[in-house]
Amino acid sequence: QVELVESGGGLVPAGGSLTLSCTASGSLPIHAMAWYRQTPGRPREVAASITEAGSTNYLGSVLGRFTISWDKSKNTVKLQMDSLKPEDTSIYTCNAVAGRTWDDYWGQGTRVTVSS
Repeated sequence: QVELVESGGGLVPAGGSLTLSCTASGSLPIHAMAWYRQTPGRPREVAASITEAGSTNYLGSVLGRFTISWDKSKNTVKLQMDSLKPEDTSIYTCNAVAGRTWDDYWGQGTRVTVSS
C-alpha cells in the first residue's frame, strides 16, 4: 500500500507561481509518479509525470511552465508551476504507480486557483 499526502495548493494571480508537493509513504516500490488535474466539465488530464528512471512528460499546455521533480531520498515529488494562467485552475491530484502489479494510488487532491 502507498499513501500520498499533498500540499501547496492555493490562490495565485495570473503570472504567479506555486509549488505542489506530494510525499509518499509505504512499503511498495514506486515506479512512476504524476500530477493529474481535473476541472469540472473537462476530462482528467495528466499535467506532468516522472518515471523512476527520471523520464518526464508534460501536457502540451504546461510545457515550459511546469517542472516535475522527484526527490527519492524524501519520497517526495514536486510540481513547480510558473507563469500560471487562469486555465490552470483545477484540482491537482498526486498519483503513484507502485508494486509488482503496477497499481495506481491517489492523493486527496489540492485546489489551485489562478485569478485573472
